Amino acid sequence: MKKLCLIITLIVNGLLAGAQNYVPAPSNIEARKWFADARFGLFIHWGPFSIPGSGEWVMNERKVTVENYTRLGKFFNPIDFDAQKWVATAKNAGMKYITLITRHHDGFSMWDTKYSDFNIMNTPYKKDIVKMMADECRKQGIKLFLYYSILDWRREDYPHETGRTGQFSGRKGHGNYASYLQFMKSQLTELLTNYGQIGGIWFDGHWDQTAPEGEKDRTSRLDWKYEEIYGLIHKLQPQCMIGNNHHLSPLPGEDFQMFEQDLPGENKSGLSFQEASVQMPLEACQTINGSWGFSLTDTSYKSETRLIQTLVKAAALGANLLLNIGPMPNGEIQPEFTDRLNSMGDWLKIYGESIYGTNAGYLKPQDWGCITQKSDKLYIHIFKAQPEILLNGFPFKKIQKAYYLKNKRVVNAALKNGSLHIPIYGNINKNDEVIVLEIKK
Repeated sequence: MKKLCLIITLIVNGLLAGAQNYVPAPSNIEARKWFADARFGLFIHWGPFSIPGSGEWVMNERKVTVENYTRLGKFFNPIDFDAQKWVATAKNAGMKYITLITRHHDGFSMWDTKYSDFNIMNTPYKKDIVKMMADECRKQGIKLFLYYSILDWRREDYPHETGRTGQFSGRKGHGNYASYLQFMKSQLTELLTNYGQIGGIWFDGHWDQTAPEGEKDRTSRLDWKYEEIYGLIHKLQPQCMIGNNHHLSPLPGEDFQMFEQDLPGENKSGLSFQEASVQMPLEACQTINGSWGFSLTDTSYKSETRLIQTLVKAAALGANLLLNIGPMPNGEIQPEFTDRLNSMGDWLKIYGESIYGTNAGYLKPQDWGCITQKSDKLYIHIFKAQPEILLNGFPFKKIQKAYYLKNKRVVNAALKNGSLHIPIYGNINKNDEVIVLEIKK
């Protein structure tokens, strides 16, 4: 018996060592660079949960049983869904990629899957949403990332007994993680085999098996077998990036780190106690109103100014902004979302140079604005009108040129005793004005 235990221990340690020694493929390194340069993406929360108009957690929050929730699939018929319009909306907003919900916590699959009857092909609509989005993204030059929930409020084999959520769905059996793991691997194989090249997989739900965010010990009650899941993904599509919304520091095998409803280094949502990685790309996902999925009552829409400044501050911290929309159940994107996305696209058409392909500024965001940097250029982002921006302890030797990005108008910036004085004059953009400093290091 002792010999058997020793053999099992050696095997497990070997698997863990393999995960910890993950070396990204050259194509994955290239994908990370592209991702870090892209800076702006569209998150789409949409599915049968959109029908009640009460957000994507409606099954859990209203304590709907599996039997009753399944009925939503019988009348999910998004006749106004138009993949061309959705992708064009993202592209016009200046977004470079789309992260699409393929399967949320309610267990509904938005593609033609062989491994669950609760899917888009068994609705009145009977069309593969993932395929239409993949084809259209490819046509319009937008990368497609796929959100996939590892939490399931519906399946009996998900280890629901130890979960924090989904306790009112009427499940009476016992979880069987070996069965559930195989189910997930089968579905992920479909997604990474049948829909062309995928930019990344965006996992969610790990936190269901941990203590709440902020607790000292957030060790998972479940061994998710990430070495198997991540290894499968990197084998099927080596360039495909992996992120996991576990609200922890990155785990072995992951390719980017995400922050939910926060910018890196912030914790306004109470979900982001983790430190930002300095070794991999960062992404902040945020909503336009207060909801991820469609809500009839949530009218707390952020202004275009706040959204643009959030994008700018994300870039100034070296992170992407993944901005969410929750389309209506018929497939239409409501005008409160499209209007704001159009405004962001208009701003980026003029000021995009200061966002795409930039690095974090040497100074974190301030009350007056923030800084992004690219090679020998600093972009000074000014959020509100004021006579002057003063940068004490300026770390560069000389200013070669200073000018407004929008019209190349010269700015008389002066470097005195290590402090840079930047006078502000003329009408500045109400959302964010940008001054370019060409520097000598």
